Amino acid sequence: MCLWPDSLSAGECAKFRAKMTSPHAFFFDLDGTLTDPKPGITGCIQYALERLGEPVPTQDALEWCIGPPLLANFEKLVGAERAQRGVDLYRERFGDVGLFENEVYPGIPAILSGLEEKGARLFVASSKPKVYVDRILDHFELMPHFERVYGSELDGTRTDKRDLLAYALAEEGIAAADTTMIGDRGADTVGALHNEMPFLGVLYGYGSREELEAAGATRFAEEPSDLIEALAG
Repeated sequence: MCLWPDSLSAGECAKFRAKMTSPHAFFFDLDGTLTDPKPGITGCIQYALERLGEPVPTQDALEWCIGPPLLANFEKLVGAERAQRGVDLYRERFGDVGLFENEVYPGIPAILSGLEEKGARLFVASSKPKVYVDRILDHFELMPHFERVYGSELDGTRTDKRDLLAYALAEEGIAAADTTMIGDRGADTVGALHNEMPFLGVLYGYGSREELEAAGATRFAEEPSDLIEALAG
């Protein structure tokens, strides 16, 4: 009998139970997958651009910056020579204000609890610096769901999802076949497939289906409520 979630059919529940017969590890991206960080990320980029004397696009026009490494974003916005200054100004606001201008997608806490109840191992794998990821997860009371959080370093180490996921798999001693990476951008897809990890693309975040498919994704969840059904596949 499948008691959770109510929307899961008997067949889907059976598939999910079968997957859980051996410990399965799910690696979740943060931005655009667990939380919607748009006001904080785009607001801090606006702050940095204003301080640099650059034109300031709207927050909607800066959505493309959600997900890719911050330094790479500023290299595109202000050029390589001033990119690090842009990052420093961004963090001036982000560390105190911007990281909490964020909200958890509807249903995510219940989904994480349900996965835990089924015996899944849960991790976070974000290209955002780990010091910020930890504070965000603590603030939104998501940290207790996860065994461990993997993120980049402030100096840029492991901002590439290929490196980050390789490091996480090695640290945990988990076979790639016993994992699934869940994320919303092409970089998440590339990172997972490079490490031979199954990948689930979420379409409620900031990457389009076209972006994800171009990177190699073949499985998708339209909304957070679709995650369990998609992960059972």
